[in-house]
This record gives sequence, C-alpha cells and structure tokens, in this order.
Amino acid sequence: MELKCTVQHYDWGKKGMNSKVAQFLKAANPEIKIDEDKPYAELWMGTHLNGPSVLKNTGEHLHEYVGKNVTILGDKVRKTFGDSLPFLFKVLSIDKALSIQAHPDKQLATNLNKLHPTIYKDSNHKPELAIALTPFKALCGFRPVTEIQNFVNTIPELHNIIGDNTAEHFIGCNEADAKKYLKKCLERILTHHSDSTASQIKHFINRLSSMDESSREMLHASILERLNADFPGDVGCFGIYFFNLIELKPGEAIYLGPNEPHAYLSGDCIECMACSDNVVRAGLTPKLKDVPTLIEMLTYQCEPGSQKLFKSKILMNNNFAQIFQPPIDDFSIIQINITDNTIKEYKMIPLNSASILLITEGKIEIDNKIYQKGSVLFLGANEQLQLKILSEKSPTVIFQASANV
Repeated sequence: MELKCTVQHYDWGKKGMNSKVAQFLKAANPEIKIDEDKPYAELWMGTHLNGPSVLKNTGEHLHEYVGKNVTILGDKVRKTFGDSLPFLFKVLSIDKALSIQAHPDKQLATNLNKLHPTIYKDSNHKPELAIALTPFKALCGFRPVTEIQNFVNTIPELHNIIGDNTAEHFIGCNEADAKKYLKKCLERILTHHSDSTASQIKHFINRLSSMDESSREMLHASILERLNADFPGDVGCFGIYFFNLIELKPGEAIYLGPNEPHAYLSGDCIECMACSDNVVRAGLTPKLKDVPTLIEMLTYQCEPGSQKLFKSKILMNNNFAQIFQPPIDDFSIIQINITDNTIKEYKMIPLNSASILLITEGKIEIDNKIYQKGSVLFLGANEQLQLKILSEKSPTVIFQASANV
C-alpha cells in the first residue's frame, strides 16, 4: 500500500528543492508545487499522531488502518509492543543545527512523564539511528577526555566560563576522576549567566578572525562561527569542544542510545526511532531547556568519534541488502542497493514485522504499478514483494524500516 506522508516545515530545514525531503515529495507527487523559500525539514512515515501517514488510495490514516487490521503488525511485534507500530521512520534535511539534546531511557521517560506531562508527553524511550544520504555533520557523544582537557586549557574564554577552580581540577585530574569533573565543567557552562557567555563567545569569535588557517582549523572555527551566526551567544556553541564532531559519508550511520548527547548540524539523512517525542535540550535552541535533567542523565562516556559509527551487516547472504540492527527491539533498517544494471527482478526477504519502504533512488514495478524515487509503501508482516527493476542507468536504492524482533 502506498502512503502519503507528513512534511514538517521546521525552520532549521533546507529550503525548496535543496532539501531531500522536498525532492522525494516532488518525485512521488509531481502535482505538488515546492516553495523555494520554505524549509522542508522532515518527512514523517508512520503512525505518530503529530505527523500521521495516510493510505494514498483511500485517505485513511495508517494508525486507523493498523487498528482495524492488527494481525499485519506480526505476532512478535504485537507480543512485544501491543497493537501499534513501535517505530517512526523519517527523512531529515538540515540547514541549521538542531538543539544539543539527549533522549531519556524508559525509566527516566516514565518519571519525566509523571512529573512534567505537558513537556514530556509520553513514557517511552527514544533511541534513534541516522544514515547519511549526503555528507552529514553531527555532534555525538563526549570526546576523549584528553581532547576536552586540551580545549579547556587552550581556550581562555571557555576556561573563564567554567571558572579557574573547576577548570584546573578537570585539566589535572586522573582518569578515575574525569567523569566527576567533566560533569562539573558541563554544569558550570550550561548554568553560566547568559550575558557573560555571549560576551565570552563574542570575544573568542573576534580572536579567531585574526588567527592563521591552521590554528582556526584546530579550533573548528568555521563551525563555531556558523553556530554563532544561527544562535548568537548561545552556550551550545561551545558544545563542539565537548562532543565528538562526526562527518558521515553517504551510507554511513550513527546510533544514538539513551542518555547520549548529540546534535545534528547539517546534511540529509534517513532516520528511524522509537515512537516517542521525548527530548531533553540544553543548547542551540529557542525551545525549553531542561539543564538539570540533562546534566544528571548523561553517561559521560568519553571515546573517539570513530567509535560512534554504527556498522551494518549483510542480510542473510543477500549481496544487495544490508541491515542496520541496533541493540533494541523497536526498530532496524534494511538498505537495498542494486547497482548491477543487469538485475531486472529482485525478491525482497519477508519480515516478521510490518515495515515501511522508502525508495530514494531508481524506479520499480510491483504488480503492474510503477513506483519511483520518493514513493513510500507499507508492508504487512511476512509479506514478500517481487520487484521489477526499471532503473537503467542509475542504482535502485530502498530503505526499509521494521521492528527489530
């Protein structure tokens, strides 16, 4: 069944046809006019009530259809999650950084939902996986301790915000005490007076402008300047000195488990997450910041950015399919990539979960109906599709999200 999906026009999104979201939308719905001055930030594929998908031929909401036909979810999905789709599938097109944030684990989500139900509106966790479609930049997890110590030691403005006593303790601490002092440094930064923070950032930006290119590169000057242009004086600008700066090539992925600090900076990606909207923010955002919760929830696990890359594996000896399978039941993503132009037919592997397909490149035919780039399909559990490959000179690429049961 083909779906018509919700587009979110958040102001951080890429505008017009620069956005993969807009490109997919237009390719699958040629009659739609794309506004070149409007951001096309996210495409939501699933049953979440904030952006529900509908069946293209009838207009019925997908969550209503699933509710009437619960067996299509699959027995294992129903046993684990009840009679609902446990994941939300997305495309993101990012022009301006998203907030520095983390997502709570299930226990914390339950507590936050009880204490602040208008802010944290559900009790579910929100692990997520992002697969780059274009060159993609993100902050993810804490840098190795020695890297953070070096930045605190060599950037006077950062040192000033943290305060001499806390900064010196952190710079000189051993590995056993690193987490304790790192937490204290982050707390000092995030709770520092906003006017003073803005002043220190301005002073630092001025210093960077007179540095040689090598020094600027070591301090990630161009990224800091861009973040400050979008969020002037925001404390989150200093996040690049605490969190790993990761640059994904198309096809590379990162997995963000509970209590993992992160921020997407730029690029287009496929994303899948547990069906939740719980976000704890602390910077690079005009939205509500919950600094005390963020400080307490983070793991303060420090490791190189290379450790944050999430590897796929070949799916059941199928050379054209790989699976990104995180350590949770809520979701996994299969990527089908047919680059051999002599392949004219492809039989998909049936799954024990309902799934959603997005065609990102190429053109296929199923049961005498043609689907092309941007088409989104819903499959019931154990349903097997026979694809006729119509792409002649370009690859056929399909992403398939399902529960990981």
